[in-house]
Amino acid sequence: MKLVFLGTGTSQGVPVAGCGCAVCTSADPRDKRLRTAVALFLRDKVWVIDTGPDLRQQILRARLPTIDAVLLTHAHKDHIAGLDDVRPFNYLQNKRINIYAAAHTLQQLRTEFAYAFDGPPYPGLPQLNLWEIEAFAPFSLHGVEVVPLLVWHYRLPVLGFRIGGLVYITDASAIPEETWAHLQGVEVLILNALRREPHIAHFHLEAAIEVVQRVRPQRAFFIHISHLMGPHAEVQASLPAPIFLAYDGLEIFISDPA
Repeated sequence: MKLVFLGTGTSQGVPVAGCGCAVCTSADPRDKRLRTAVALFLRDKVWVIDTGPDLRQQILRARLPTIDAVLLTHAHKDHIAGLDDVRPFNYLQNKRINIYAAAHTLQQLRTEFAYAFDGPPYPGLPQLNLWEIEAFAPFSLHGVEVVPLLVWHYRLPVLGFRIGGLVYITDASAIPEETWAHLQGVEVLILNALRREPHIAHFHLEAAIEVVQRVRPQRAFFIHISHLMGPHAEVQASLPAPIFLAYDGLEIFISDPA
């Protein structure tokens, strides 16, 4: 299973518009971060987790040949705003795109993309199938078990996902006890780490490191990174093994799910 980090930035991306800080003006390409999303290549399928406002650019940059499923963590704009950009795959392969999300996220999609669901259909609309999923209720997707996990983004419930040896968590500030039980034997943990200073709705660097030390995965990659974290090279040099700052375009390989 191959995973491509389509974007690793926070809601504003990096560089932040109008900012002249050392990170936003950095020449290191690893300091250029689109909004957070990943693509998973499993067997002959491509799944995308989250469809932020940079999705079209991410699809083109990663040369995604298709999108066979979309998993959504929650309904904040930086995670759903680009959903309309799945339309080319509707046309090219004459298929609808299956979207998997919690009930409150699906309701927000019906509101923000009402043109796709209300009224008579016409050519040009995104063709979407909405599938409701729940935390801790496993479901099968293309023959692979996916386990949605509950995390808290301050007071907002957000879904993480366990897929074989992979655990993907973004926009979390707390992990409830019932989720910890699903974080055993993790090969790769992907986790949000916003900045160095504490934040009410996101893990900061120290808190994210503490999660990794409790989970003890083989490898961990931090995402949803703001310009306040500091330059990529400097932060990476300070991290204990086996923790890495992810960056846009990074590809990693994970054992195929059973």
